[in-house]
Amino acid sequence: QVQLVESGGGLVQAGGSLRLSCAASGRIFSRYFMGWFRQAPGKEREFVGVINWNDGNTYYSDSVKGRFTISRDGAKNTVYLQMNSLKPEDTAVYSCAARFLIYSTDPASYNYWGQGTQVTVSS
Repeated sequence: QVQLVESGGGLVQAGGSLRLSCAASGRIFSRYFMGWFRQAPGKEREFVGVINWNDGNTYYSDSVKGRFTISRDGAKNTVYLQMNSLKPEDTAVYSCAARFLIYSTDPASYNYWGQGTQVTVSS
């Protein structure tokens, strides 16, 4: 089993920055892909980005590329989502998720999820 706990959400003005954390415990991790997803009210869950825990390679959606950065700290078993130049349309509940072995942007393919953290960007 893998347990994921997000933190770091909050209210920020447009143009500001936030860093989300996803602390992981349980069965870890060298073959896991850690994804970040978000869901705004009335919308479907959306892929934000993913990191290969083993080599640190990342992939981002076009909507956040160049503004968001995913990283990991092996010593802390934590994945981060650094969000810069935030826009009101980035407002959503952000969740981290884990899946084994294979890269994916499909949230349905992820096995483990955190509880989510709210990010609100005011204009």
